Amino acid sequence: MRVTAGVAKGTRLRTAARAATRPTSDMVKEAVFNALTPRLEGARVLDLFAGTGGLGIEALSRGAQDAVFVERDPRSAAVIRENLRTARLEARASVRRANALTAVAALAREGERFDVVVLDPPYGQGLQARALEAVAASGVLAEGAVAVAEGHWRDDPGEIAGLRRTRTARYGETGVWFYEPDGGA
Repeated sequence: MRVTAGVAKGTRLRTAARAATRPTSDMVKEAVFNALTPRLEGARVLDLFAGTGGLGIEALSRGAQDAVFVERDPRSAAVIRENLRTARLEARASVRRANALTAVAALAREGERFDVVVLDPPYGQGLQARALEAVAASGVLAEGAVAVAEGHWRDDPGEIAGLRRTRTARYGETGVWFYEPDGGA
């Protein structure tokens, strides 16, 4: 797994030994971030269920201002920190070891707002919809923000209150769903 574009292009990213992570394939990551390119310059990014940090690191490499990574597994959180150092992006990032669903509420209470939210939770548990619902309800989305969920194509989160789906893509077994705040706020 590597960074596909930007200042850290080609940087190899590690995965945690024995951690239950399933990193986003380079093909899917490249497609997602090619679609997000116009939104990344200077963006604040939230990477939920961060795993290796590959999605948030890709965003930083492509021009995002900063990123918050949320990962509950301690080994994976340590790997994210290591990957950020390897990519020389650690100064623009913070890693929170927490449950992604509760972290969203905590970030909202702290007044944090994000332009891009990416989430790639474990497949088959309905977490895509639950995480998008938490994001929509929390107020962490800045005006004009986008939230992108990845999962098995069967994990389609469907309609989410407070969000409208703007794009859907499928890459083999992987589905990707783009949402924006409903009503533009």
